[in-house]
Amino acid sequence: MNKCLSTNPVTIGEPFIENAADGYALGGFTWRHSSPDPQCPVVIINAATSVRCRHYSRFAAYLFNHGFDVMTYDYRGIGESRGESIKGLRASWSDWGALDFEAMLKRAQREFPGQPIDVVGHSFGGCAAGLAESGRVIRRLVTVGAQFAYWRDYAPEQRWRMFGKWHVVMPLMTLLCGYFPGKRLGWLEDTPTGVVRDWSTPAARFEQRPSGRALLQKTGALPFANVRAQTLAVSISDDPYGTIPAIERLLGYFSNAARTHLRIAPQDIDEQQVGHFAFFRSAYQATLWPIALTWLQTGALAADAPGRQLPCS
Repeated sequence: MNKCLSTNPVTIGEPFIENAADGYALGGFTWRHSSPDPQCPVVIINAATSVRCRHYSRFAAYLFNHGFDVMTYDYRGIGESRGESIKGLRASWSDWGALDFEAMLKRAQREFPGQPIDVVGHSFGGCAAGLAESGRVIRRLVTVGAQFAYWRDYAPEQRWRMFGKWHVVMPLMTLLCGYFPGKRLGWLEDTPTGVVRDWSTPAARFEQRPSGRALLQKTGALPFANVRAQTLAVSISDDPYGTIPAIERLLGYFSNAARTHLRIAPQDIDEQQVGHFAFFRSAYQATLWPIALTWLQTGALAADAPGRQLPCS
């Protein structure tokens, strides 16, 4: 029996507050085993843009019950990390990675000393994994639909509708309100202006986005090359954001990581559709979650993993 396996399964993590380097208070949850073991890894889950960390709670509990300690958290301005108002909050994609995710890496090293650190990143959360200065400590990385929303990479049949929604309506609403009122519209959580500016800028390179440009000027180089993790990029064929060009565009930044791209069609797991958000729903515990689990455990795909591997340049 794997001695890291939990003998006391749980579904709810313990809340915590962690201050980023600039003092911003970030909220999250920890699933922690009672007896620390340096052989048992800790997993940090990076959320998609403006998706609350609670969306990943069942998946976090699944990893915990298979032997991992787990941390989930919200980026500044979102969910557990939102103040009374986000109107006027200076927060960007680069802040979410270079400050917020960096704070989680520091916390993991402090709270789980000696344990390997793995990361699961959904959508922008995969990009955030490459923006932290301490990215070199990541042992294994699993990304799901990870990209940074370059509009020409959107699925062709939905591209113009998505362009209108995210690159026209979203920035206009943000200009009017001082933040994006996504919750009111039923699209996403309310979102800070800087994040909207990064998302809606129609540039093909992350360093051409407003906060990416600022980070590059500040540091001299984006930190992606610090990540040397065994990296699995999972993409779903009916995900209009996570097309092959979008996944490959982001993977290209992880130049020092050993990268594997697994492309899965819904039919590979006997489903009609999966899309961008469904991977982390408990309905896929038996079909999709074991892919991530096996990679985190072994750094390799199971022989019977669904889908097909695509070459990584």
